[in-house]
Amino acid sequence: MKILLMGEYSGLHSTLADGLRRLGQDVCVLSDGNEWKNYPRDIDLMRPTGGPWGGVRYVARLLRCLPRLRGYDVVQLVNPGFLRLRPEKCLYVYRYLKRHNGKVFLGAFGADHYYVRACMETDTYRYSDFKIGDRFKDTPANRETVRECLQGGTARATREIAATCDGIIACLWEYYAAYRLYHPEKLAFIPLPIDCASLPGRVRAVPRVLRFFIGIQSARSELKGTDVILPVLMELQARYPDLCRVTRVEDVPYARYVQLMDEADVQADQLYSYTPSMNSLAAMAKGLVVAGGGEPENYDILHEHELHPIVNLLPDPADIYRKLEDLVLHRECISLLSAQSMEYVRRHHDHVRVAQQYLDFWEGKCPASL
Repeated sequence: MKILLMGEYSGLHSTLADGLRRLGQDVCVLSDGNEWKNYPRDIDLMRPTGGPWGGVRYVARLLRCLPRLRGYDVVQLVNPGFLRLRPEKCLYVYRYLKRHNGKVFLGAFGADHYYVRACMETDTYRYSDFKIGDRFKDTPANRETVRECLQGGTARATREIAATCDGIIACLWEYYAAYRLYHPEKLAFIPLPIDCASLPGRVRAVPRVLRFFIGIQSARSELKGTDVILPVLMELQARYPDLCRVTRVEDVPYARYVQLMDEADVQADQLYSYTPSMNSLAAMAKGLVVAGGGEPENYDILHEHELHPIVNLLPDPADIYRKLEDLVLHRECISLLSAQSMEYVRRHHDHVRVAQQYLDFWEGKCPASL
């Protein structure tokens, strides 16, 4: 099968591509590497800087690429905004892909019209990136995202692509729950892919000093909740200077990020998520304990009734402090949670096994999840 994966989020497509190639598939990844994260790709479509002229050069490069984007059996889009263009402009490329390829699938891999709509207009979530209970998280970034996703170009692009594509894959419970409200007939949940062989892990020994690791994306700190987690970690370090240590990194490429967390015991991430992210799963594969998104919905959708290794943080500083302090004071639990974390990723997220699930869905061998 000839497959084109367009766009990148946290290495999802580059890791999936490797799994598909191991199954004998012909795969091409077109992306900008997720900007400074610099994930591998076959066609590099980085948008040049330099104001309007950067946009002109980007469009010129895209137009030169178009003949190479024909004749694929499957095209998968990482998001309705799968290029560094306004989402409504991505529609022109989407229509071109529909005309000149076999099947086109949409990834429900991030905030888009249906996810934001579920957050803002339904009671699907107890908390989310945009609301905690009934209270809107009123930040400039959230106001702009809600406007764009509910009334702007993202809304128009998402509605058209979701209605006309051949299928939709959700990578997290949150996105599955959102799309299930609007397009259950063409929806599947498939877990995130992780290349465990490239992330050699070790079960953490019971540490004398518990080492916390937090990675910050400066442009998305409020969205990820690291702006809330970091002060709690620093408070813990101040109170227990002989029992814990915090390592903070900011805006580093993925390969460097993975190296930097090697010596840590606990990774803190994704405060508003119900499920672990690509970065958190990579940490778990390496044997770190993850403190972040690990709600019951995450385990239920995986049918996992044995391994619950994630320390689930709620978006409440008191809850975060209590649970992280418990790790500091009961460090004897680290080895067990570390071993369970590694097994959890092997069991549910092995990238070759995940790639086969994609192939089965693309080929219609497994039905949409109703």
